[in-house]
Amino acid sequence: MTYPETGATRGGPLPGGYHHLSHSVRIGRGRAVYEAAGAAVLDWRMHRASGARLRVTGPRAEPGAQVEVSLGAGPLRVKGRCAVVWAESGPERTGFGYGTLPGHPECGEECFAVELRADGSVWFTVRAFSRPALWYTRLAGPLVPPFQRAYARRLGRAVERIARESGEPEVPRGTGRPDTGRDGVVR
Repeated sequence: MTYPETGATRGGPLPGGYHHLSHSVRIGRGRAVYEAAGAAVLDWRMHRASGARLRVTGPRAEPGAQVEVSLGAGPLRVKGRCAVVWAESGPERTGFGYGTLPGHPECGEECFAVELRADGSVWFTVRAFSRPALWYTRLAGPLVPPFQRAYARRLGRAVERIARESGEPEVPRGTGRPDTGRDGVVR
């Protein structure tokens, strides 16, 4: 790893001395949406659906797995190698965090997590801390954080689309009909 704070995205405050990113978006409601979104995060479909190219050492994100993510086109394609430092798959939270390996344009860690909240809503979150590691990311300076935020939003749209195709439909608010899940429970 190219940084000492390995695993810091799993919970608690992010370490100082880095740019911080936190992006959360509601992607739906119910257990089926949660399970579909969590599977898409862990089996790399979210990244692929966002348009990123991946080379991975395993079919799922699990500690020790390595991934090379590349974005862009032609000579503007940027690649970065990472290793998964933590992963979890539980009844209310599923996700993983990966950290940068030597040669990555940034230095730091990023996590992707899906959460099923008590009210039945399902949220996707990207949390990261990073700083430039190569000359061109240092030169790009203030352009890097907006790019990272745009990529986090793109991942959110991708996981929402995957979960919507697999999950429970939502009843629009204000229709007067109760929002019930497949289990028949009114939420």
